[in-house]
Amino acid sequence: MAVTYIDAIRDAQEQALEQNDKVFLYGQDIGKFGGAFKATKGLQERWPDRVIDAPISEDAMIGMAVGAAIEGMRPIVEMQFADFSSVAFNQIVNQAATHYYRTGVPVPLVIRMPSGGTPGSGPFHSQCMESIYAHYPGTVVVTPATVADAHSMLLQAVDLDDPVIYCEHKFLYRWLKSDDYKGDDLPIGKARITRSGKHATVATYSAMVHEAVRAADMLYKEGGWEIEVVDLRSVKPLDTDTVIASVARTGRLLALGEAFPWGGVTAEVVSRVCADGFHLLDAPPMRLNAKDTPVPYHPKLWAMHRPTPESICAALRELLAY
Repeated sequence: MAVTYIDAIRDAQEQALEQNDKVFLYGQDIGKFGGAFKATKGLQERWPDRVIDAPISEDAMIGMAVGAAIEGMRPIVEMQFADFSSVAFNQIVNQAATHYYRTGVPVPLVIRMPSGGTPGSGPFHSQCMESIYAHYPGTVVVTPATVADAHSMLLQAVDLDDPVIYCEHKFLYRWLKSDDYKGDDLPIGKARITRSGKHATVATYSAMVHEAVRAADMLYKEGGWEIEVVDLRSVKPLDTDTVIASVARTGRLLALGEAFPWGGVTAEVVSRVCADGFHLLDAPPMRLNAKDTPVPYHPKLWAMHRPTPESICAALRELLAY
């Protein structure tokens, strides 16, 4: 029986609860209701005192979780949508992220953030927040793109003594399936070559990995172009070495992301490659992101707002023609 991306998240939390009595889950409607996306379905029945419904106050949720982590617990907090985490911004970046630096006491906290767009979700339920949290010292930011990574990286995140922003893409929840959770169990901070190639590198993460692979397949059928796709897996730490090694093979780079274009992960990737691997480039590196507007509601507008296999192909054709 196939397992989905959301199954992986739910089962990883179940495994964490089984393995460590310091772990507890905290979030809005995660108990009997099972959460907005059913990522905690059935878990409160087994652990009624460790799967706890939170008030509709993200600031209070993270404040409580930070305090619990300081006292030795390992909370996993579910933000109903990543967008809502802005309400808890102060607690995350000024409290959780700085506490170890200030006091020597770690804050082992995982914040699950349902991220990215789906048709009809609009500007308040579609944003990609990874770049914002990666900007601040003291955080770890992961962006799993596979069923196996969704499972293994959540368990790895629970074991870390740093606050981890776990960006799970909503579009992958039930669309992405696998036979099981078996994978290569790469550590957080290590990228993966998802598709090998020799003509250009696409460095990307989260749901855009799948769009990049589709685009690579299209270009291979169109003209025999072999596009290498690098799944960053985590954006902080960022595995620059794997990206630069790929660029050394291909000579060309497209940094791809679903987030807004100003600053962010794609800009960081291009900056690092230019600083440390400029001599390897046969063409100026390119970036492709969502449009610089709020995320639209209408499904057709949404489909035009984010990068698609077609727009990725267009960018790569320009890069390959240089």
